[in-house]
Amino acid sequence: MAKKITTMFFCQECGYESAKWMGQCPACKSWNTFVEEKVNATSTGMGGTVKSTGIKDIPKPVGIGDISLNEEDRINTGIDELDRVLGGGIVQGSLTLVGGDPGIGKSTLLLQMCRLLSEKGHKVLYISGEESLKQIKLRAVRIGEFSNSMLLLCETNLGIIEEAIRKASPEIVIIDSIQTMNQEELSAAPGSVSQVREATNMFLKIAKGMNISIFIVGHVTKEGTVAGPRVLEHMVDSVLYFEGDRHASYRILRGVKNRFGSTNEIGVFEMRREGLIEVENPSEYMLSGKPAGASGSVVVCSIEGTRPILIEIQALVCRTNFGIPRRQTTGTDFNRVNLLMAVLEKRVGLQIGDCDAYVNIAGGMKVTEPAIDLGIVLAIVSSFKNRPIDEKTLVFGEVGLSGEVRAVSMAMQRVNEAKKLGFDTVIMPKVCMEGMDKIDGIKIIGVGGIAEAIDQI
Repeated sequence: MAKKITTMFFCQECGYESAKWMGQCPACKSWNTFVEEKVNATSTGMGGTVKSTGIKDIPKPVGIGDISLNEEDRINTGIDELDRVLGGGIVQGSLTLVGGDPGIGKSTLLLQMCRLLSEKGHKVLYISGEESLKQIKLRAVRIGEFSNSMLLLCETNLGIIEEAIRKASPEIVIIDSIQTMNQEELSAAPGSVSQVREATNMFLKIAKGMNISIFIVGHVTKEGTVAGPRVLEHMVDSVLYFEGDRHASYRILRGVKNRFGSTNEIGVFEMRREGLIEVENPSEYMLSGKPAGASGSVVVCSIEGTRPILIEIQALVCRTNFGIPRRQTTGTDFNRVNLLMAVLEKRVGLQIGDCDAYVNIAGGMKVTEPAIDLGIVLAIVSSFKNRPIDEKTLVFGEVGLSGEVRAVSMAMQRVNEAKKLGFDTVIMPKVCMEGMDKIDGIKIIGVGGIAEAIDQI
């Protein structure tokens, strides 16, 4: 059999294959996403292609009742915030994708995880395609002491990596990063659609076949998505995104997909000289430095996964010096703020149409939950009327187009978080008060509309 080189076209969004270029992908309906790449095929004498499967033992189906689950099927990383996002620890045989901006701390977090796992006696293999062994050692020295249970390998050839994993038989493997891996049989450059897909498929087979937990580091594009085909996120078991401003000290690890736990869980870390440190109480951390007696500042409660987090919303409203008022938001949806300002003007009669408005989520958090609507409204009113809101007051609730304050989920957990941090007043939707237990030491005010809420400040 001879090898011949053929040309295929791949969709950069979903990985769809085509023998010819097309303007629109028939699978994901994206436009102008097809790129041309050369692939190798093993040809027969008749001009067709064949593929050797090499299957020796055909697995037999097993009844679901015959499968037993043990606590040992999960491995605790030693980092509580990471375990929370993963759903309680690392599931054996799982494939996890970790994405984030350059320099955000992806490799540092995984290196810290490797150190803690190796200290517990777990065998860890760290494979880097971006750094040399000495460069990894320099970062490792800054983090702490490592045991010999952690192995290092600098390689990008998938064939060599597969053989190294089979010989070492580790429990956990780190691939840093998937965009640097390449398969010699493919003529495409590393990081291309075909290379990333083939590399991920190989690691998926290793994870499931050898019961090895594999973490893949993925680069992100300027839009914030993982570079490569969209199918990459569908193939893995979990997708974690590392968020935050690289110039700020805090980082947020967010789970956007998890087959073994709840999604949208977050873990909060602080970047220090010795590495990433867990933030056990994110609410207290986010509220540090809050000004006292300043107008336009209000504390709201948002739910991230199963965790309530208290954050500060700041608003600045002033008369414009230009013909068109300027509106700017940081950390929340720009269109949502414009909508809430329109509701204020229509339902309450607040004349803010000719005012500049700036809304900021303090601390750099990005929150889009509707439960912060009432906090944004009260912050805008407080700044416009120059009337400070009591710093011991917490606000949450969704605002509708008629000016009504609608119910939100997990109201009891939000009130308990406010109680824990010393707040004595909570303004919340009236409909959420039904069936709520009375909490000593905290005053709960239920409001049915934004006009009632404004009267309380």
